[in-house]
Amino acid sequence: MLSVLTVPAFQDNYLWLIHDGIRAAVVDPGDATPILDTLAAQGLSLAAILLTHHHADHVGGVPQLLERFNVPVFGPRQEAIAGMTYPLQQGDTISVPGLDLRFEVIDVPGHTSGHIAYYSPEQSWLFCGDTLFAGGCGRLFEGTPAQMVESLEKLAALPDNVKLYCAHEYTLSNLRFAQEVEPGNTALTARIAREKARRDIGEPTVPSTIAIEKETNPFLRYREPVIADRLMDAGYVSSREPIAVFAALRQWKNSYR
Repeated sequence: MLSVLTVPAFQDNYLWLIHDGIRAAVVDPGDATPILDTLAAQGLSLAAILLTHHHADHVGGVPQLLERFNVPVFGPRQEAIAGMTYPLQQGDTISVPGLDLRFEVIDVPGHTSGHIAYYSPEQSWLFCGDTLFAGGCGRLFEGTPAQMVESLEKLAALPDNVKLYCAHEYTLSNLRFAQEVEPGNTALTARIAREKARRDIGEPTVPSTIAIEKETNPFLRYREPVIADRLMDAGYVSSREPIAVFAALRQWKNSYR
């Protein structure tokens, strides 16, 4: 029986430990210390490291973990990451060593040029780093709006029940922006109340699901006429062309407070 442990790090990162009670794989260990502490507390041995992209808050703990554990390091083929031993790209499938777990690899450039996501059809899990967030999406540091749109469409096409394990606790901030964009969305209003209640008692808002994101995440709903109209009324875009709407939406989010 596989489980996923939430390991908080830094100010708002989530590191993920997938385990069977004996062995574990870690996703995006930006900091080794909380991972080592959790492994020790749970009596687990590290079997593999999975990386989605090259940013330091996702890979910074890899060298220290490799000092303690001789394990494979999976990561994006299109990015140079120290310690990576198994470069991956769209179409690859991996069996995680030591665990009864298979992942399909999905290319999701946009946040970075080579970002990948890990999808387990059997477990209905998606580990997507900084591409799709609960209520939002990653900034476009290296990719284009068109690339991010294509990446998000791939993820939105997954089954509705897939659990979305993203890498940050940005949800309430994202949903405040979403309500600014689509104030009449009743599913969004209900979600804000639900997620605020979870944060008030210290619970994470992640994982989400693909279904919830399609109902409430403006970066999956940019084709909705009401969102295009809202952006046009606010002067952020001059046409309803979908990529232009998405780009304007992301630009607005960049400066939204």
